[in-house]
Amino acid sequence: MKLFSYSVMCSLCALIMGILLVMWPEAAVIYLVITVGVLFLLPGLYGIFAYLASRRGAEDGRAFPIVALGSALLGVWLIIMPAFFVSILMYVLGALLVLGGIGQLMNFISARKLTGSVPGIFYVVPVLVLLAGVLILVNPFEAAKVPFIVLGVSSMVYGLTDLFRIIRYRRKSSKGITDVEVIDELKN
Repeated sequence: MKLFSYSVMCSLCALIMGILLVMWPEAAVIYLVITVGVLFLLPGLYGIFAYLASRRGAEDGRAFPIVALGSALLGVWLIIMPAFFVSILMYVLGALLVLGGIGQLMNFISARKLTGSVPGIFYVVPVLVLLAGVLILVNPFEAAKVPFIVLGVSSMVYGLTDLFRIIRYRRKSSKGITDVEVIDELKN
């Protein structure tokens, strides 16, 4: 396959992936959780099957691999109920942001009491963090989709600019090259 064809294919794939992420970001969130579930399930199953296979050969007194069983069960749970885990994760993230924003505000208020003044600009970031946490708590699924939308738009921009580069500059770079000759180094 020519380099040009490979480059065009990569750019088109990035463009298509970007369009899909922008159109269906909620599906991307769910499939990411399912993928994590598979990544927990496979090592768990491997650990269980390795234990069962080693037990068949000899009675060595090894304990049942509880961690492998837990990993496999968590993987199955993530695969079966991905939306549940997305909602829990977003609520935890929202609560952490609210607590972090309140904590920063309280620290600046304490610092103002001790030092006499804290510039007002320092209060902007804690207020924004607090508002972000509240928005996540109010609408967790919309908040979970935002990173995938940003990833999708970035992927679309990458795909389009790469296609532009390939189409615009391919002709110019191939005009000057007519033949390539390999010259061996002279031996002393």
